[in-house]
Amino acid sequence: MNPLTEPLINHVMDRPIFIPWWRRNQSMYLIISICAALLLIASISTLFGKRERNIRLALNSTTIASVEQGLFHDFISLRGGVVPRDTIYLDALEGGRVEKVFAQAGDTVVLGQPLVSLSNTALELDVLDREGRLVQSITQLQAYETQLEQNRVANQKTLADIDFEITRLQRALNRRESLLTDKLVSQESVDSLRDELDRAQKLKPMQIESNERQERLRQQQLPQNHAQAAKLQQDLLITHSKLDNLIVRAPATGVLTSMELKVGENRNRGERFGEITPDTGFKLMVSIDEYYLGRVHAGQHANIEWENKDWALKVTRVYPQVKNGTFVVDLSFDGTTPNHLLPGQTLQGRLSLGSDTPALVLPAGAFLERTGGDWIFILDSNGKAAHRRQIRIGRRNAEQIEILSGINPGERAMISDYTGLEKIERVDFK
Repeated sequence: MNPLTEPLINHVMDRPIFIPWWRRNQSMYLIISICAALLLIASISTLFGKRERNIRLALNSTTIASVEQGLFHDFISLRGGVVPRDTIYLDALEGGRVEKVFAQAGDTVVLGQPLVSLSNTALELDVLDREGRLVQSITQLQAYETQLEQNRVANQKTLADIDFEITRLQRALNRRESLLTDKLVSQESVDSLRDELDRAQKLKPMQIESNERQERLRQQQLPQNHAQAAKLQQDLLITHSKLDNLIVRAPATGVLTSMELKVGENRNRGERFGEITPDTGFKLMVSIDEYYLGRVHAGQHANIEWENKDWALKVTRVYPQVKNGTFVVDLSFDGTTPNHLLPGQTLQGRLSLGSDTPALVLPAGAFLERTGGDWIFILDSNGKAAHRRQIRIGRRNAEQIEILSGINPGERAMISDYTGLEKIERVDFK
């Protein structure tokens, strides 16, 4: 290499390279940390800031009502379905093949009327087998009772024979003793009669005691035998009645509301055939909001309007189980039942929970569905805005709400739907 060019080449190759500040590692880390801190501060301010959230609504799209001092009408609106007061289910007491169907849905049937005829060969054979065994058991009991009576007669006969033997021996001994004085009979014959008499006299109390003991046992066993025989007779009737169950009969007079059977099909034991609605009238089944569960009880009065006439009803049963936010109540007509009612028909009315009382009232509105009565929007005095306010309510019905605290008489409140306003603090009206 030329010594003259070497310094020049080294000078060109050793030129320093400068890295910008934003590409250096320490600066990069610092920038990222600052941005993360700013983002965290912004998030905390957004979540926990005290900024008031408001919304603008058209005044004509809302419903405004005033709080007034007046009378609270303590009732709830009713809407229930008409159902029969009683329903009788037809179940197969014994299964089998459907041979005949004597009635169809919609027919009026009377008590004891045949509805369905079934056949069951296996059941018939089983009934015959059971009847044979029951008859055999009854025969054995009767034979045992006959044996007890024969034993009683035999014991009495044995005692009578002992009494007869004692009498006979006593007479013979008296005659022999008189002849013995004249030495017409031997002493041995007299002693023999005396020994026989003594033996008979000792046997008598033993036989009496045995007779009494056997009689007590017989008196104890006879009622048991009679009860067992009666039970067997009852079992015999029940067994035989199983064949009668193959003919399903109407348990009451009424309308056969359902009966779906075809000749030739098989039905199992306990399977439901249909329903009968007896002519006992109708009742009203009503679903009521669970809010009123503690205030509705049997005996309360209600009324409905039907065919331009008011009809009185009375609560007969309250079902305490809550489903889908409601519980069910049965109401029966207090007196005459309206004519032309049909099952499934819907009727409307009112259930009285108490008498009218003075209270601070507000018309009921859709806002209750969102707030539950815990808060409400109260209008300013100029009516241009409404602010959220905590309140406390008491009783309520379909038309009124009883205000306990949080609102003063004369103030106006927004009672329309609050959908989308759950987190709003102020409403500005256009």
